[in-house]
Amino acid sequence: MDVTSSLRSLLPYGRRSIGINQLISKLEGYLPPAEIERVQDAYDFAFGAHQGQRRRSGEPYITHPVAVADLLADLHLDPQTLIAAILHDVMEDTPTLKNEIVERFGNEVAELVDGVSKLDQIQFKSRAEAQAESFRKMLLAMVKDIRVIMVKLADRTHNMRTLGSMPPARRRAIARETLDIYAPIANRLGMHAIKVELEDLGFRSLYPRRYKVIETAVRKAKGNQKQFIGKIGDALRSALVKAGIEGLVEGREKDAHSIYQKMRRKKVSLSEIVDVYGIRIVVDEVDTCYRTLGVVHGVYKPMPGRFKDYIAIPRANGYQSLHTTLFGPSGTPIEVQIRTRAMHDVAESGIAAHWQYKDGDDSARTYSERAREWLQQLVDIQQGGNSEEFLESVKVDLFPDKVYVFTPKGDILRLPRGSTCVDFAYAVHTDVGNRCVAAKVDRRLVPLRTPVRNGQTVEIISAKGATPNPSWVNFVVTAKARASIRQYLKNLKRSEAMDLGRRLLNQSLEEFSLNLRKVPAETIDAVVHDLGLRSEEELYEKIGLGERVAPFVARRLLPLDADSVPDTHAGPLAIAGTEGLVVTYARCCFPIPNDPILANLSTGRGVVIHREACGNLATFRKQPDKWISVAWRPAVDQLFHVEIKVEVTNRMGVLAQVAAAISGTETNIDRVSLIERDSDSSMLTFELLVQDRRHLARVIRAIRAMPEVLKVIRSLA
Repeated sequence: MDVTSSLRSLLPYGRRSIGINQLISKLEGYLPPAEIERVQDAYDFAFGAHQGQRRRSGEPYITHPVAVADLLADLHLDPQTLIAAILHDVMEDTPTLKNEIVERFGNEVAELVDGVSKLDQIQFKSRAEAQAESFRKMLLAMVKDIRVIMVKLADRTHNMRTLGSMPPARRRAIARETLDIYAPIANRLGMHAIKVELEDLGFRSLYPRRYKVIETAVRKAKGNQKQFIGKIGDALRSALVKAGIEGLVEGREKDAHSIYQKMRRKKVSLSEIVDVYGIRIVVDEVDTCYRTLGVVHGVYKPMPGRFKDYIAIPRANGYQSLHTTLFGPSGTPIEVQIRTRAMHDVAESGIAAHWQYKDGDDSARTYSERAREWLQQLVDIQQGGNSEEFLESVKVDLFPDKVYVFTPKGDILRLPRGSTCVDFAYAVHTDVGNRCVAAKVDRRLVPLRTPVRNGQTVEIISAKGATPNPSWVNFVVTAKARASIRQYLKNLKRSEAMDLGRRLLNQSLEEFSLNLRKVPAETIDAVVHDLGLRSEEELYEKIGLGERVAPFVARRLLPLDADSVPDTHAGPLAIAGTEGLVVTYARCCFPIPNDPILANLSTGRGVVIHREACGNLATFRKQPDKWISVAWRPAVDQLFHVEIKVEVTNRMGVLAQVAAAISGTETNIDRVSLIERDSDSSMLTFELLVQDRRHLARVIRAIRAMPEVLKVIRSLA
């Protein structure tokens, strides 16, 4: 009797029945006895930790972690991963501490378990934020050790298999999360078998009626398909034998979720999808794949434009295969995949094949490098924004519908479909993206927002002092580009907010004949500490963003013997219109230079400028502490938005005539709308870009001089 057999014989019957026997039987096929004994030790530890706990289905809780390890054993994962799978819930659901796992199983296993554990001890503002933060932690743990996500995917797969015991609302939420996040991650890591099962189980739980309709249609078509695929398979096998090629020819079954997605994507009926047949041919060598392709095309004619070579240019998730679609008997479409055995294993197991092919075929190692390259990008993505933004960014990056674009040196970059030249620039390097000013596609200058297409060569032109344009966020596709732009804008906003906050605080101190230079550093440090902030810079930032009120902070900075009566001769805060992200010009009244103005502090938006006559000011006047006195700086060199309304008689071409009159004053029209009031007259609304009130007055005089114009007024809330 060997060691593992004797271990099983020592287990009480009740514990053997929980599933450890099946797991150990699988491990005997590829692990030495000493490692199996370590897995057994982990089972004993987890069994004791989860003693008395039951799943919602009523089963002992230990069945779940053993089932997760069993799934990973099918992929021939290493013993550390299997131990982590068995222990993956002990830190979350039992009093077990990380130190205990380190002492008994080592730091490597403890880090894997910690990466999978959720953040239940942290208080979040919402459930969505908690899920997003947990997801962020898991993905960043993946960067250190990719086995974290493999345990998590196996955990999610077993949870989906047993989802029936959950309440309907919870079941749908878990299914949605699985389809949105975990199935795409499995796909991104090339773990096709797990991806297909997660999609199938998620689709079944989220759309049970649709699933049933598709499943019924597939089952009805199965009889005919089996006979039809048998004939096609026989024809292809005979042709391969004649050509002296050894290969496995088998039919491929379509799963319900892929059928549903194809129906939606191609806008076709269920019968059109079900009637497409799939064949897979597995051969021994890469060059044999191309020879097989020629043989297959000799048996059935290929459909034009339906051939794809994923061997020469693999998909982003490492998938390699030749794809072709043939005209079968009676014109029936036949989808054929041709690949080597190693490619097939990588296609099914993805990153897990790295553990199976350590000393063999290079394709698994090449894929492993690609996966790690993607994971490294997550570090850049997570630098900016909160957890929920990070989650949304990664979602965009997970779907592998890619285009392949060349750099001027001939290197290939893989980008999501719809990516622009800006996405390409950030894919090259973050600094290239931040400094890009123009782009050439196939040696022709194009706008930066131009989408790139397969096979194009893209060259980015950058300038030393260039900075990202905030509007890029509206059209970039990749998570890295979006995160990099947001991070830059966040830093820019922080810098501007600090500058504005310092000015606001100085203005408030001037009322007491003080300024920040005269306030002792220890006084400022004490106020920073009392307000629960980290630094003097953060205090200025909070004031600039309207989250702290400058007059209140100023009073806390006063010396104890200071006169409490302020100097009422302090001047207003001068603005020039160039403060950017922390000074906002209200769109209810469109203030422009030389207008009498007031400003209020809005949390997160900084200073918001209104005209004194704005109708919306009544709402804010009840909060005098949020108002500050402001004035225009002289010689403001900037254009401002302003809105005017023009009542005109209804005549053909009157809109063009008014627009021409406005253009004659060298004024840009940003937006125009038309509201027909009655059969005789209409009201035109123009949003213009002007320098100041004098500029606006010239525009209004030019419009009033037209005979078709009945009235011109400036909009005011």
